[in-house]
Amino acid sequence: MKRRVFLAAALPTVLAACGADNIWASDERVRAARFVSDQPPSITLLTVIGIPRGEGGHSALLINGSQRVIYDPAGSWRHPYIPERHDVLYGITDNFKNFYIDYHARETYYVTEDTVFVPREVADIAIRRAEENGAANKSFCAVETGTVLSGVPGFQGAPRGFSPLKLRNWFMTLPNVQSRRNMDGDPANNHDVLLQQKNGRITGYPRT
Repeated sequence: MKRRVFLAAALPTVLAACGADNIWASDERVRAARFVSDQPPSITLLTVIGIPRGEGGHSALLINGSQRVIYDPAGSWRHPYIPERHDVLYGITDNFKNFYIDYHARETYYVTEDTVFVPREVADIAIRRAEENGAANKSFCAVETGTVLSGVPGFQGAPRGFSPLKLRNWFMTLPNVQSRRNMDGDPANNHDVLLQQKNGRITGYPRT
C-alpha cells in the first residue's frame, strides 16, 4: 500500500519534468507490435495541461499512417507490451491510446487531442522524422515535437520553443483541426490501472 501511495504522489512530478530515457527495442519486437488502424491518416498533437492554472505539462504526437505510433519525447509512460525506440512508441491500438491518455489525465491535469487529417504519405513522413530525431533531453518535449513537425509538409511553421501551450496555440491555427479534451475528475483513481500496466496486466481496457 505504501508503494502505491508513493507512486501516485511521484507521478505528477515525473510528468512535469518530462523525464527522458534512451531506449531501443529490437527489430523483432517492433515488427510484432506494428498496428495498422482503419481510421483515416492523421497527425494529432497531444498536450497535457495543468488544472487550475492552465500550464503546459507535456507535448506528444499520435501519428496514424502506414502504422500508428506515439512520438513521446522525454515522456515517462511505459508499458511491457509497447516497444519503444528513442521516444517512438509502437503498437498503439485504441486501447493503448486510452492507456496513454489515462496515464496523463488526472485531477490535476487534462489532455487535449488536436487532430489534422493528412494524406498517408504525409503521416509517414511524420513517423520517419520522429524515428530519426533521436531521444529527447529532459524537458525538451515541446522543442522536439515542434522540430519533428517543422519538417512535415503543411506543418513547417511549427514553433520549437519549450512551451507546450505555445505549440498547441500554433497547431490550432491549422485548417480543419478537430479537438477533444480528456478529463479525469477522480483524484488519481487511475493509479491502480497504472500499477497493473507495470506488471504486464491489462485491467480496465480489454486487450486488442
